[in-house]
Amino acid sequence: MASSLTKPSAPLGEKTFFGHPRGLATLFMTEMWERFSYYGMRALLVLYLVSGGADAATGSQGGGLAYTAAAATAIYSVYVSLVYLFTLPGGWFGDRVWGARKTVAIASVVIVAGHVSLALPTQAMFFVGLALVAVGSGLLKANISTMVGQLYTDPTDSRRDGGFTIFYMGINLGAFAAPFAIGILGEKVNWHLGFGLAAVGMALGAMQFMIGSKHLAPASSAVPNPLTSPEKRAVITKTLATVAVVAAFYLVVAFTGVWDLTLNWALLPITIIGLLIPIAVIARIKSDKDLTGEEQTKMNAFVWFFVAAAVFWMIFDQGGSTLSLFGDTSTERSIFGWEMPNTLFQSLNPMFVMIFAPIFAAIWMALARRNREPNTIVKFSMGLVIIGASFFVFLIPMGMAGDGKVTMWWLVLIFLMHTFGELCLSPVGLSLTTKLAPAKYASQMMGVFFLAVTAGDSVTGMLSIAGVDLNGQGIVALEAAAAVLAGFAIFMARKKVKSLMGDVR
Repeated sequence: MASSLTKPSAPLGEKTFFGHPRGLATLFMTEMWERFSYYGMRALLVLYLVSGGADAATGSQGGGLAYTAAAATAIYSVYVSLVYLFTLPGGWFGDRVWGARKTVAIASVVIVAGHVSLALPTQAMFFVGLALVAVGSGLLKANISTMVGQLYTDPTDSRRDGGFTIFYMGINLGAFAAPFAIGILGEKVNWHLGFGLAAVGMALGAMQFMIGSKHLAPASSAVPNPLTSPEKRAVITKTLATVAVVAAFYLVVAFTGVWDLTLNWALLPITIIGLLIPIAVIARIKSDKDLTGEEQTKMNAFVWFFVAAAVFWMIFDQGGSTLSLFGDTSTERSIFGWEMPNTLFQSLNPMFVMIFAPIFAAIWMALARRNREPNTIVKFSMGLVIIGASFFVFLIPMGMAGDGKVTMWWLVLIFLMHTFGELCLSPVGLSLTTKLAPAKYASQMMGVFFLAVTAGDSVTGMLSIAGVDLNGQGIVALEAAAAVLAGFAIFMARKKVKSLMGDVR
């Protein structure tokens, strides 16, 4: 006889997606294609920026923008930081203007337009495309996970965690496949054909989202907290004022004769904003007098984890810039006579995540049964030490490359270490954020945690703009030491941080 506590996986006769609501298939495919287009384009980005004329000796296609490695790294860092920065306004639009479903539909079209712009062989359209993809990705990322949760209307539905796991697999499937399609086509045939394939992928995702959106929860179309008329007027006024200030700034720059510094003048303000906005958002939440003393204390604990995460992502995201450039110029990539395209290095992290995430989960569960599972603080420390150690390992092939190219297996090892660090820190950080968040800011705090990526990438972008060579051994050693020291610092302060966390474990 069935227990009264047993909950059926789905109503009898209802069509499901692996036992889950059909809407999960729509969201799974949308996120898969969006990540396919995003990571495919990202795999090409730095290589396209540094590529100049065609090289007859190596057979490289050329045809890129011929930027220096430092400039390319700065552009890449700013671009990635903007994607995560735009998750804040993305969540705001979903909550207050369009609702999650409409926001994702609009975001999908914006991303397609961005990739189409990147496919056009002009420098101006390239930067327009980057901006559109960053805006669209931020809008989509902030809302699509919300719609996954809305599929499970019963808070006791045991399928919820499994649904998010399936959704997470869509992210990694798209990221894994992208370099094999977009990366190889762009790197080996034509950069703009690669960018064009990213547009096709996202267009497929947008079409199936619009067709399949009928299976989403009705709540996805609702605007939870619509703007009042006075609020609309205030938003329009502030937006126009901001645009006017930015336009005036660049007009002054143009007419004072320093326009030859176009790239720096465009990138530097963004990196500064990328650092100031996370600080301002956290400060605004902490200054809210509605927060209880316990919530204030937990926000103090959150700051520790936020700074740690920013240091982690500062190194992790260089997988698409510093490590990619090293792989292109300094690694021997021959496998049984086949020259592996450099972009395929970008498939390693999602592949390793799919392989090792279940293993890590099983290890944590086994340790928990023995009351030996590391707590959140220790896991964060492990993630930071591992990511720092990966850059200490990176110093070895960097030193060897002075005498010629090194085996590509060094980079495989480094990406594996990045994945281990990510599995220690990222899932834990997302879960921890929901637990430490003040009740008033429960939804917004996830976007705040994503700002750690913005802060970390803004630091690398600012260093590149300042002329620091992130591809040099000195700065790699400095970053490695910073991450390891940050890991040890949070570990040594674990008693203090634990006390700030209150009942959260």
